[in-house]
Amino acid sequence: MHVLALGGGYNARVVALGVAAFGLAAGALGCFVLLRGRALIADAAAHATLPGICLAFILAAAMGWNPRSLPLLLGGGALTAALGVLVAGALARGGRLRDDAAMALVISLGFGIGVVLVSVVQSLPVGGQAGLNSFILGQAAGMSAADATLIAVLALVALALLTLLFRPLAVLCFDPEYAASVGLPVRLLDLALLGLMLAVTVAGLRAVGLILVVSLMVVPAATARLATERLAVMVPLAGLLGAASAWFGAGLSAALPGLPTGATIALTACALFLLALLFAPARGVVAFALRQRRLRREARA
Repeated sequence: MHVLALGGGYNARVVALGVAAFGLAAGALGCFVLLRGRALIADAAAHATLPGICLAFILAAAMGWNPRSLPLLLGGGALTAALGVLVAGALARGGRLRDDAAMALVISLGFGIGVVLVSVVQSLPVGGQAGLNSFILGQAAGMSAADATLIAVLALVALALLTLLFRPLAVLCFDPEYAASVGLPVRLLDLALLGLMLAVTVAGLRAVGLILVVSLMVVPAATARLATERLAVMVPLAGLLGAASAWFGAGLSAALPGLPTGATIALTACALFLLALLFAPARGVVAFALRQRRLRREARA
């Protein structure tokens, strides 16, 4: 319990709840990201946040504002993430580049520019530069209660919007042609899904880090997919798995300060995926082996 409470105390409990709220939203949204084939876009958006975070820090320092203001830094990250996704879409449109090549270009360019800007920020005669590194690998233990509350609010708003859009997004993911034929605004729904991805990605930067934030969208959703084929069950299950992974991973990182939060959360989610891969009742390796054994027995009978 000490680990799960992030070391105990009011601030630690608020941080734990904030990180868990992010995991809940990321896991639930990840089902639609996975089914729609948008995981690489989410990764590109995450890497493209770093230049915006650094530019927001530089702007705040120049204007005499608080350069460590989390809303300001996340706002800057959201702007460059959206720009990165638009650039990737423009490059892929018209056959200039394949979708995967365009996303890889945005990932490389965004992260490269961001690392250069981090070096620039380190040379500025202001305090707080060291905190930017937590946006790369994540560090929940260094968050304040106000930071965690902001993350939780962003995540829960995204989760509420996802709930409202559940049915049209489900139709879009399984049959885009049918969605268009019944009059659903396919392009607007795709943009809404992209907006939710950006919101959840930005919300998780401080806790999980930009390198691994996409893992909390993809891995819990993939784990839930092994357990069920019904989307109405898959989405809440993935949300619960994401929340559990975020809670436990952040708590373990706080108890062992040398562990980066993002990597610990991602490994926790992957451990749950491995358990599901082995022991899921319908699609697990053990269940498959038992079915094959039974079929061989029946064939010999």
